[in-house]
Amino acid sequence: MKNEEDVIYFITTNKYKFNEIKKLFENEKIPYQLKQLNLETIEIQTESVKENASFKLNNAKSKVNCSCFVEDAGFFVDDPLNGFPGLYSSYVFKTIGNEGILRLINNFKQSKAHFIAIIALFFKPLNKDFLFEGRVEGRVSERIKGSRGFGFDPIFIPNKIHNKTFAELKIEEKNKISHRGKAWKEMIKFLKKN
Repeated sequence: MKNEEDVIYFITTNKYKFNEIKKLFENEKIPYQLKQLNLETIEIQTESVKENASFKLNNAKSKVNCSCFVEDAGFFVDDPLNGFPGLYSSYVFKTIGNEGILRLINNFKQSKAHFIAIIALFFKPLNKDFLFEGRVEGRVSERIKGSRGFGFDPIFIPNKIHNKTFAELKIEEKNKISHRGKAWKEMIKFLKKN
């Protein structure tokens, strides 16, 4: 049985996010055990993914006394929607879904979009917060494609793989290029040093 200081909690109610991160965690030799803590966190109305992630972490830290992290992400359709839905991605997905986003776009070939993920970590041994950022550029697919992933994955085509949406990629393929995968790799580097 590991000691509590050897455990890092991912605070999320989203099992898909946890499974993606868990897969990455298992592939690395990190001296910590990853566990999910199903805890609701408070979000604020802000235009900054970093601000929101920091606020969520501070809210979570008040409820637990151990190393923990939260992840906040947004899907931004830069052209033609000026960054919408951005930080409101979760709400927009629940209300209008992928179909609603597709109805807002006329020229898919000209579309530009990106995902941003911020992992906000409270690292108890140093009693300090750390932020890790990942970003991936791409465009919006003309139609919903693929059954893997979650959220806006079926309509996002990353620039590095021109003919497939995130939802058409295996989790290992997605993690190599995704916003979450990039942020996580930054956190892995940190955890291996500490």
